[in-house]
This record gives sequence, C-alpha cells and structure tokens, in this order.
Amino acid sequence: MECVICKNGKTEQGFVTFTLERNGVIIVFKNVPALVCQNCGDFYLTEETTNLLLERAAKTLEKGVEFEIINFNTAA
Repeated sequence: MECVICKNGKTEQGFVTFTLERNGVIIVFKNVPALVCQNCGDFYLTEETTNLLLERAAKTLEKGVEFEIINFNTAA
C-alpha cells in the first residue's frame, strides 16, 4: 500500500509502539502489529488490532493505574 501521508513510501508489515492517554492515564503498547511506511515511519492499524487495543485500554483504566506498559503480543 502507498503511504497516504508522504505519498513516496510503501508500507510493509512490522511492529510499532502505540501510546494512548486519557484523563492523565498513559498506556504504552509495545510490539503492536501494523503496516509501517518504509519512508516516513507512519503506520496503519487494522480494525481488529484497533479494537483489541481499545478493549485492553479499557481494562487497564478499570484497574485504576496511572501508567502501564503492555506487550501486545503477550497480553491476554
């Protein structure tokens, strides 16, 4: 797929670190599968991956933590 941001790069399957912040709570997801532009580094998540991230973020918010790092590949 051609990158819609830089218009010069092609995307390839890879892994990224994705950070979410809400109401002062920071959640860092490592090793998230994504299509990554080889030129500018912008990335694209699938709908399935996005839904999993949001579900796991909601569970983390329920725990009452302020900061958490989650390895996406091993998180249940």
